[in-house]
Amino acid sequence: MIRYCIFDLDGTLLNTLKALNYTTNLVLKHFGYPPVGEEQIRQFVGDGYKCQMERALRYSGDEKLEHYEESLTLYTELFAKHCLYEVKPYAGIPELLEELKKRNIRIAVLSNKPHARTVENIEHVFGKGYFDYIAGEQPGVPKKPDPAGVLRILDAWGETPEHGLYFGDTNTDMKTGLGAGLTTVGVSWGFRPRTELESFHPQYVIDHPSEVIEKILPEISPENAK
Repeated sequence: MIRYCIFDLDGTLLNTLKALNYTTNLVLKHFGYPPVGEEQIRQFVGDGYKCQMERALRYSGDEKLEHYEESLTLYTELFAKHCLYEVKPYAGIPELLEELKKRNIRIAVLSNKPHARTVENIEHVFGKGYFDYIAGEQPGVPKKPDPAGVLRILDAWGETPEHGLYFGDTNTDMKTGLGAGLTTVGVSWGFRPRTELESFHPQYVIDHPSEVIEKILPEISPENAK
């Protein structure tokens, strides 16, 4: 029986691409580099803002990363101001979450976004207390794809891997969910192509949130499908 679902944030629950793109371009502009487009940002994100800025700087020509340390400080300051820029949930996500809550399935967020910004995004869109657990990047906890963040949630809830689903939109998420032993679901509406998700062989890849209720739960957890 499925008792909980753990979701990635960026590209899975919320379309945050414009906020990430906007902030990254402000940093690049500070160093005299031209802006990058959303297609580039899709490839830069997923492993935390430090990797994001490293990739953006290398793409822009800073191969030696001379501006790297300064870029991290600047990005942190700017993202605190702009992290909600045109952020919105993906179509079907609010309905899926409501249905899961009706079925007493707990919901959690696990993101490589800084913890404060993760909480801010979630509470801005869904309200305070809507999710049962929210975790962003925090000191002392390895980032995804290390499964440590997932295991901390399971420990807090007294749960085991076989009773949960993990959702994400990047290779990082596929590694995370599978590494933690959860039934892993790739979502094709996010930042990376379906082919990337399929190459890691998650148990499911879906094109719309409604498939969770219509397909996944009836297949693996008939008790939850009622």
